[in-house]
Amino acid sequence: MGEIRIQNVWKYFGKAKVPALKDVTLTIQDREFMVLLGPSGCGKTTLLRCIAGLEYPERGRIFIGGRDVTDEPPRKRTIAMVFQSYAVFPHLTVFENIAFGLRMQKRPNEEVKQRVIKAADLMRIGAYLERYPAQLSGGQRQRVAVARGLVMEPQVLLMDEPLSNLDALLRLQARAELKRLLQEVQTTTVYVTHDQIEALSMGDRIAVMENGAIIQADIPSQVYEHPSSHFVGGFIGTPPMNFMRGTISRTNGTAALAVGNQFIHAALPANAPAGQELLMGIRAENIEASLQPVPDAIPGQVLVVEPLGSHLLLTVEVGETPLKVQTRVDFAVQPNQTVYLRLDPKQLRWFDPETGLRYEPEPSPL
Repeated sequence: MGEIRIQNVWKYFGKAKVPALKDVTLTIQDREFMVLLGPSGCGKTTLLRCIAGLEYPERGRIFIGGRDVTDEPPRKRTIAMVFQSYAVFPHLTVFENIAFGLRMQKRPNEEVKQRVIKAADLMRIGAYLERYPAQLSGGQRQRVAVARGLVMEPQVLLMDEPLSNLDALLRLQARAELKRLLQEVQTTTVYVTHDQIEALSMGDRIAVMENGAIIQADIPSQVYEHPSSHFVGGFIGTPPMNFMRGTISRTNGTAALAVGNQFIHAALPANAPAGQELLMGIRAENIEASLQPVPDAIPGQVLVVEPLGSHLLLTVEVGETPLKVQTRVDFAVQPNQTVYLRLDPKQLRWFDPETGLRYEPEPSPL
């Protein structure tokens, strides 16, 4: 069993006792692919190192497979770790790099050979076993590092931004291969990244971290479509979620969000009184742009037009708020032109402008 339970973990650094992890609690199911996602300095690598035993938490406990491993050294935790920098040995062949851990355990030569070949075939590097790292590309060296971890048949595989040193096209290929591989081996995997595309495309669940705390842990579609806070909505997505601050207006049984001199008619939270400020969020693909006025649309001025191949990305100023709008590639629009934006009312998300947290309950129909 490779279940990981992290209970109320705190970690401090320096004489000032700056908290790197703040009361982190998270359960990672057996064979689950969990992605720790967040900006640099949010604590995701520190949490990974605590799971590995490379850092010791000041408070809290860590369990792997139902066993409390908080006080155990890394070698007793039945884990393998793949680092950002590959960390392959330049003086050893690919075969000996992959076999290194098994050699340390003094496994029989025949067993070492069988397990190395199996791991190499999984990573599609079986043809390179006699080569040295200097004779490999960056992607091939990364596969060697992954194979070296898998050959140990660990309960848990820990990966710290393993694709960050690859170029964009190679990352795309490696991402797909790594996902295929981990579906085959079915090892509990904890994957650290700041790349939200990697997180959305690879993870069974995503734990979004900010300032040492987990803000939201859920399946990728929920994190993308229903962010728990302004931070999550603004961090996830390319482009990130649009936000508009406005005041609730209720007149003659109808409700609207007043943004400057514009009124956005929408299903507002039922318990939000008139005059209250709210932060509204919406994704670029959930805004429909038109060159002519349409019902329930608000006017805006186009600032930038970005052709992105499959679609156009517009930056449209509504009042003093710039919005990102995704539209079809043949949409004939130019900078400084007026367009009319219709916001899909079912895709609006509401947040408290002070705390940034999702406003509860969810919006109710008018």
